[in-house]
Amino acid sequence: MSRRPVAEAKRVVVKVGSSSLTTAAGGIDPERVRALVDALAVAHEAGTEIVLVSSGAIAAGLSPLGLRRRPRDLARQQAAASVGQGILVHRYTEEFARHGQVTGQVLLTLDDVTRRGHYRNAQRTFVTLLGMGVVPIVNENDTVATSEIRFGDNDRLAALVAHLVHADLLVLLSDVDGLYDGPPPKDGSTAEGSRLLTDVRHESDLDGVTVGKAGGAGVGTGGMLTKLEAARIATAAGIPVILTGAGQIGPALAADEVGTLFHATGRRRPTRLLWLAHATEGKGTIRLDAGAVRALTERRASLLPAGIVGVTGSFVAGDPVDLLDPDGRPIARGLVNYDAAELPTLLGRSTRELARELGSSYEREVVHRDDLTLL
Repeated sequence: MSRRPVAEAKRVVVKVGSSSLTTAAGGIDPERVRALVDALAVAHEAGTEIVLVSSGAIAAGLSPLGLRRRPRDLARQQAAASVGQGILVHRYTEEFARHGQVTGQVLLTLDDVTRRGHYRNAQRTFVTLLGMGVVPIVNENDTVATSEIRFGDNDRLAALVAHLVHADLLVLLSDVDGLYDGPPPKDGSTAEGSRLLTDVRHESDLDGVTVGKAGGAGVGTGGMLTKLEAARIATAAGIPVILTGAGQIGPALAADEVGTLFHATGRRRPTRLLWLAHATEGKGTIRLDAGAVRALTERRASLLPAGIVGVTGSFVAGDPVDLLDPDGRPIARGLVNYDAAELPTLLGRSTRELARELGSSYEREVVHRDDLTLL
């Protein structure tokens, strides 16, 4: 049974995009929300733990603000998200309440799950909510975090949340019924010359597949590319993924042969490091000598000042930085323990020498191995 991982899933993360929740005019469609919640509630009632990652806050805020379309400038996007998030969650709360089920809002920023100590708080929140039978409704905190608004990548957020909550399955809902090897069907027509891929087991299964660019017109900003990237993140971390249309969520959760199933290809990784690799951008770069590269990649050691030959960028302690080999290629990303301004005087020197000259606080690693992931 090719859908056995789906049938056996006890904790499922479901991601729905703006295009699957809105009317042609751009506002939230109550009937679409109700249909989605009805299907999720059935699964929840049957004992499946559900985490819903939902876009749509900006779309929900357009009408109350008198906006006809998604604004281009960041300030008004954040204003629309601020107004719309409450409307969206209220709608979900009412619909789940019809089934006697309770929802909870979880708004995330990248700092919540990448900085030391923060991600455990996020993890505990999810564990507690799920343990109490609550359906968490997750979104990027658009009003204070700019990354998701710029990139519209709640697909990637969903993949990372799936890993954070130790999900057994990720379901990505789209406005098409799966992944095609060419242009997908539109408005109920057949996809002439294109074939629906029912299963993707290896990266080679995607050879020859062409998909459109992310960031099309309308209220949503995602696309098939972001869904493929999300599927790669999740499956490489041991989580199977179903990509299907929003109208197929019920059959998908019932393990029917709908949409495209991406089979798991790897094993689970430490949660925070997965976020560090896929949800952050380096605030600067640190160039290493060959010895430091070997220490990091072969011995999985921490990065010490002695192995650094150059620093660029403006960053402070706790920021993510990219670590480059002598040819300038990024080999790792890590959370740095020094400000950029401090590092130039430390380069090439041993921690023992630095501690003797500057004090014991300078005996620390530049990037600790527990805060470092290879790219």
